[in-house]
Amino acid sequence: MKKITKAVIPAAGLGTRMLPISRTVPKEILPIVDRPSMEYLVREAVESGITDILIITGRNKEVIENYFDYSIEYKDTLEAKGKIAELEDMRRVCSLANVYFLRQKEAKGLGHAVLCAEKFIGDEPFAVLYGDDVMVAEKPVTKQLCEAYEKYGKAVVGVCEVPYEDLKKYCSMKVEPICERTYMTTDMVEKPQTKEEMFSNLSILGRVVLTPDIFDILKNTPYGRGGELQLTDAMKQLARTVGVISYEYEGRRYDMGSKLGFLKANVEMALQHPELKDSFGAYLKELVKTL
Repeated sequence: MKKITKAVIPAAGLGTRMLPISRTVPKEILPIVDRPSMEYLVREAVESGITDILIITGRNKEVIENYFDYSIEYKDTLEAKGKIAELEDMRRVCSLANVYFLRQKEAKGLGHAVLCAEKFIGDEPFAVLYGDDVMVAEKPVTKQLCEAYEKYGKAVVGVCEVPYEDLKKYCSMKVEPICERTYMTTDMVEKPQTKEEMFSNLSILGRVVLTPDIFDILKNTPYGRGGELQLTDAMKQLARTVGVISYEYEGRRYDMGSKLGFLKANVEMALQHPELKDSFGAYLKELVKTL
């Protein structure tokens, strides 16, 4: 069985939930304290054994590519000011992995973005890290899914329990337990609108590991809701034919495509930041007294 060394990060969406800032600043570059959310995704992939990462971008998202490029101007400035730690940090960011970029010329959905990666992936299994979702976990969430793939030899989707009233925004999985946190999945439905359509309250959130046969399935999958090629529709065919593993991962998820998720990530990560946690924690305590 091939080890998973490649990952795809779709980041071509318009980010309409983050308007108006997303008109000029890609949501994937918005900071969690002092680092863009995209860096967290790349680091998670690297810490999971990934060596080659393809980021699928769209129009006006060149700033993501610039962030992972080496800046001579900053190098010269930091050296002149003696800021060696900051210089070394920049070098580390720029050499985390082999990071490639491909533009999705039309926003045709997550399935279309993954299909754009076919030549990059070839005949290898690969991870997909959804660009909106930052995960914080003791063991990287992508690594948890890669280990499940290595154990069962099937595509793996990272799932969490979602309140039934919220399932209409996500998807619902038809599952049978295998062992703790692990389920065999034989069907799924994207954004079910009625209780009759729902299989369970387990939903895919943020991370999947796919086998290369997904590409042929995507090519033969009709475009669905909103005129988009839905990755869930293709994964549903995998589930119905050979089965898919659902793994209930351990970790904290931040939805960086939403204003509330963005704020939660910044507050909670600031409280762990070595330079800020004490002063920021004290500030929050005083602030709460005034509410």
